[in-house]
Amino acid sequence: MSQTKTLKVRVTLFFILVGAVLAMVAVVTDHWALLSPHLENHNETCEAAHFGLWRICTTRIAVLDKEDKNCEHITLSGEKNCSYFRHFNPGESSEIFEFTTQKEYSISAAAIAIFSLGFIIVGSICSFLSFGNKRDYLLRPASMFYAFAGLCLLVSVEVMRQSVKRMIDSEDTVWIEYYYSWSFACACTSFTLLFLGGLFLLLFSLPRMPQNPWESCMDAEQEH
Repeated sequence: MSQTKTLKVRVTLFFILVGAVLAMVAVVTDHWALLSPHLENHNETCEAAHFGLWRICTTRIAVLDKEDKNCEHITLSGEKNCSYFRHFNPGESSEIFEFTTQKEYSISAAAIAIFSLGFIIVGSICSFLSFGNKRDYLLRPASMFYAFAGLCLLVSVEVMRQSVKRMIDSEDTVWIEYYYSWSFACACTSFTLLFLGGLFLLLFSLPRMPQNPWESCMDAEQEH
C-alpha cells in the first residue's frame, strides 16, 4: 500500500475511532430523550424524565415562574429517581415503566445497539491485525463491519424515536412534550462516522484498478 493510501486509511480509522467512542457513550448513557409534562396539572412542581436504552430517571423540579407552562430545565438538580426498565431488571419495583415504555421497542433498540458494538469490536480486531505484514486485505472486512455497525445504530435510533412517539401519544402518561438530548445526538453522529468511515475505508483499501486496456489486475499496484 502506498504512503498516500496509508495516510488516508489512518485518517479514516481515526474518525471511525471517534464514532466508536460516541457509540459506546450513547449506549451506556440515559439522555436519549427528555420528557416534559404540562404544568397546569402539577401546581408548582414539574415531574420531568429522561431515559435511554436501559433505564429511566424522573426528576421533581420546583418551578418559580408560574407562567412557564412546560419543563424545559429538567437537567437541573432536584429529587431524582432512576430505575432500570422492568424487563431488564425484573426484581425492581418500576410500575411506571409498564405503561410509559413500550417493552418491545425498548428491548429491540437495546439489542440492536449491542449488535452495533459487536460489529465495532470485530471490525477493530480486523483493523488491528491489518497492520501486520501483507494483511491489508483485512481492512475490507473491517470496513464492512464498521458500516454494519453504523446501520445498526441508525435502526436503534429509529426504534427509540418511535418508542418516544408512542410514549407521548399514550393516554397513560403525563408527559406531552419531548426533545432529544445529547445521547441521541451521540448515536446519530456515531452512525454518520461509522457508516461513511466504513465506506471510505473500503474504497481506500481496494487495490488499484487497471488504468489501461492492456493491463490486468495482476499488473495493478501490489499490496504490501
